[in-house]
Amino acid sequence: MEHVKFTAMKNGDKEDYQFLHPLEVDYASGTADRLLKALVTLDESMSGYKITRLGHSLQSATRAWNEGADVDWVVSALLHDIGDIFAPYNHDEYAASILRPFVREQCTWVVEKHGDFQMLYYGHHVGGNQHKRDAYAGHMYFDDCSAFCERWDQASFDPDYKTEPVKFFTDMTRKVFARQAYDPAVVRAGAREPLVDAKVAAARQA
Repeated sequence: MEHVKFTAMKNGDKEDYQFLHPLEVDYASGTADRLLKALVTLDESMSGYKITRLGHSLQSATRAWNEGADVDWVVSALLHDIGDIFAPYNHDEYAASILRPFVREQCTWVVEKHGDFQMLYYGHHVGGNQHKRDAYAGHMYFDDCSAFCERWDQASFDPDYKTEPVKFFTDMTRKVFARQAYDPAVVRAGAREPLVDAKVAAARQA
């Protein structure tokens, strides 16, 4: 069998869908590598900053790694702006949708809302609501998103910061996207992990 028999999904039979399922699983297994390839295209994204969007993404992830963040935080920092090319008006939601099945709920929420939190730094300069993040006051992940933006996002436009290359994060990204999608043991709804860990950071720099 080289392809399904149907031209409309409702006409497919068991044989068709049993044929498709392993093909879909195999394709899904390449998600990490496709994302890493897409990440590189951020070099062609918005100009005007001292570094490219790719450089910003790598620097955000490098800062997370250097501060002892776990792999969920590091990969979330790496991919938080992956939507800039294809979804410039909701890039945060785009990135969160990609991450949601494979990382902690805490990280997904932070990535999804980071655009609103970032307004703190520039909203008043462009006629926007500088305090847009206040709509989330009291949320269990509010402080995490605030720290994510302060430590890793808004600070990562420095051409002099020693930043790791894409290949440094390749195995971490593959590890995350090799997880079972929506595994409750991974998503861990309501769980919180610190962004930074001084002991882990020291070990990584040793």
